[in-house]
Order: sequence, then structure tokens, then C-alpha cells
Amino acid sequence: MRYAAIDIGSNAIRLLIATVLKDKEQVSFKKTTLIRVPLRLGDNAFLDKKISDKKADDLVKAMSAFKQLMEVYKVEDYMACATSALREASNGADLVARIKKEAAIDLEIVGGQREANIIYSSHIDQTLDKHKNYLYIDVGGGSTELSIFSEGKPLASKSFNLGTIRILDQQDKPETWDDMSNWIAKEAKHLKNLEGIGTGGNINKLARLAGTKEGKPLSFAKLQAQYKYLNAHSLKERIYKIGLNADRADVIIPACQIFLTVMKQAGIKQVHVPKVGMVDGIINLLIEKNLGRGKEY
Repeated sequence: MRYAAIDIGSNAIRLLIATVLKDKEQVSFKKTTLIRVPLRLGDNAFLDKKISDKKADDLVKAMSAFKQLMEVYKVEDYMACATSALREASNGADLVARIKKEAAIDLEIVGGQREANIIYSSHIDQTLDKHKNYLYIDVGGGSTELSIFSEGKPLASKSFNLGTIRILDQQDKPETWDDMSNWIAKEAKHLKNLEGIGTGGNINKLARLAGTKEGKPLSFAKLQAQYKYLNAHSLKERIYKIGLNADRADVIIPACQIFLTVMKQAGIKQVHVPKVGMVDGIINLLIEKNLGRGKEY
């Protein structure tokens, strides 16, 4: 049995095809195929407030390819979601209709809170120490989702229009940074021994660059050191000397800025990096919809 998740983000689009594993005790899944295409829809959406014809054509082609792959893999159910880029594009709804017509894929443009809830569906709560407090930080191309957990339960959550592509395009606003700072002060400052949980491709890469061992947290000091190291190199050096992909080499700097800002304001000394995200949450939603509660295997 296979399910598929499609995440149309501001920096890249992803297709995850997962094989569902079921026994008498639990339902879980194993990642079978993960495809990532760096379309950078956010460049259009945040600067021009519209997805260009060229990128719209590329998106439809990618969705058609995803559809064919799902058919080859005999996917039984899927869910496709688009986040901040299509939320803000004036032709977002038109693209949804076109994708339905030309690629036969039903696409949902999700709001910030819905996006946070889907990410939370990856069952990050199952990995938490029930006696600790956590701030869940998901940094994407167009938005950052923050969620607070205490005693294993979510207390508060909010989405902010701060993302890597938005910052690179100088479309982040001072008042949004202030809004995030005020929210952290109100919701998180009173919690003792607060730890972070970071998701997104950039924090995964930063943890690897810092030499963080599997299952171990990334410290604020090591993250800050990585930021200084990467920022001391030009974009070309990050690509050719450090070995970053071109579509990662630029966004990793603003991603560092967001994580460091949130951690400093919340008094967080270390962040756990479980390597889950939107597509993992979608797969678990499909498992819950069809079979009952699941988790990644």
C-alpha cells in the first residue's frame, strides 16, 4: 500500500511516495521515493504578486510528472498542498484549476495555521520528553511556523511571513520580525529550560555541516559558528568550495538568521533536528484518514 504527499513550497516542490507498513500493533510508513524540484515560486509571488507564465508552465509539467509517477507506483491515496507562494500569488486559484485540468491533481492552498497543523501531524510529539518544554521552529521559503509544546501537548502556534526567499527578495517587513519577537516573549519566555525542534531542509543541512551526530541536538553556539563560517564565503564559494547545491547556497544564510533570532529571543541553547516536515505530516494525515494513527518507520 502506498500513499503520496505533494508539497508546493516557495523554494521547492516535493513529492514523497511512502510505503505503508501495518501490523497488529501499529501503522507506520517507509519513505520509498522523494523528489525535490527547486522551482523558486516565491521569487514571483513575493516580488510580482503573480506566478509567471514560465514558472506556471514548469509547475504544471512537474505536477503531470508527479501524477504519472504516482500511477506507476500504484499510489492509493494522495494529498497535495501549496503554501505561502501560491497563497500570495494573484493567480494562485487559476493555477489550482489549471493543475486540476491538465495534471489531474487536486491541489489545496493552505493557510499558515493549517500548514503548521499539517507539519505537527508528523507526530513530533511522540519523540518529545514529556517533562520538557519545546519550541517547534519550521522555516520555509515564505513563512516560519512556531509551535510551543509543554508536557507533550501543543500550547500555542502561529505562522509568520518570514522565510528564506522572502528575505532574499527583501520582502520581509520589520513589523513582522517585531510581531514574532512579541509572540515569543508572550508565549515562550515564561517556560523554563526551553529547547528547540527545527525542521526544514536548511536546518537539516546545517546540522550535517556542524557534524551533529544522529539523534543529538545542534547547539546555539555551533549554529552561530556555522552562520559565521558560511557568511564569510561568497555564494560561489559556498557552491564550489563547501559543496552546497545552488538552490541551497543562498537560502541557508537567511535560514540561519531566522533560527538564531528565534533561539536567542526564546533563550534556547539547543535545537533538535528530527528531519521531518510537510510531506511527512501529509502522509500521516492520509494514514489517519484511512487506517488510524501512524508514524514514520
